[in-house]
Amino acid sequence: MAKRYDRLKEIQQLDPERDFLEIYRLTVAYEFPWDVTRALELALYRTYAIPSIGRLLAATAELTERSQKRYDDTALLLDTVVEHGFTGEAGRTAVRRINQMHRSYDIGNDDMRYVLCTFVVMPKRWLDTYGWRKLSRHELTAIAVYYRTLGAHMGIKDVPRTYEDFERTLDAYEDAHFGWDEGGRQVSDATLALIATWYPSPLARVVRGAVLALLDDPLLRAFRYERPGRVARRLTRGALRLRARVVRLLPPRSTAHYARQNPEIKGYPDGYEVAALGTFPVPGVRGCPAAHVRGSDAPAE
Repeated sequence: MAKRYDRLKEIQQLDPERDFLEIYRLTVAYEFPWDVTRALELALYRTYAIPSIGRLLAATAELTERSQKRYDDTALLLDTVVEHGFTGEAGRTAVRRINQMHRSYDIGNDDMRYVLCTFVVMPKRWLDTYGWRKLSRHELTAIAVYYRTLGAHMGIKDVPRTYEDFERTLDAYEDAHFGWDEGGRQVSDATLALIATWYPSPLARVVRGAVLALLDDPLLRAFRYERPGRVARRLTRGALRLRARVVRLLPPRSTAHYARQNPEIKGYPDGYEVAALGTFPVPGVRGCPAAHVRGSDAPAE
């Protein structure tokens, strides 16, 4: 019978520079699928607190008027690459779709790089606090290589190399740019409302309070949310730590769990085609909130 730390031992036998995709897949689809999903949801909030990003997200209306579809498409496109890799047909199609949407808007490289940093840093910070174990050095190295590779496919310049580089870049960018924007607050409110719909309606207020209890003070200030009370924070964070202790006692997952299997993905009960995911915007008329200038440094597909 497999033991709880057997997969970590398997990961540590791999080369994180060469086998980064396999390590990342084992980490996010076997070891921490629920935790990484929650961490990446919180990572979204950090992007809203950058006024240039939050403002454009609100202008596209994708997250305020079509919240569930936008959530589904983002999760499915990113996870298709995890499941099928960068060279498989499905993975290449997913990257192509991401890049096609990005070309519709002109956003600076620094914003693009910042969003990429949230994908690397926030899961580690979540698992440090709420995971049944922390990430190993092997995993941190592989995650950095994975997102360096994704950044290259997206045409992002000056992508950090190590986990520590990603973390320093994220922290410096937030220190310089976190702030109030009405559009960012609108997108944040819409996301809170969306998350509440995933649970029975009587729990909506509790769910909203729990999400706010997980936001740190710089985020709360940027959105001008009232700081949750000490009891709410203790209950929410205590429940997550209790879950971690329970999960640590369970046998390891025997099959992969991908985003398409998450109950929060509600828009495609009859299945989906990767090539049809996302938006197909007319340049300058709504579209993808994380765009990139198309030019001589065009992203790889």
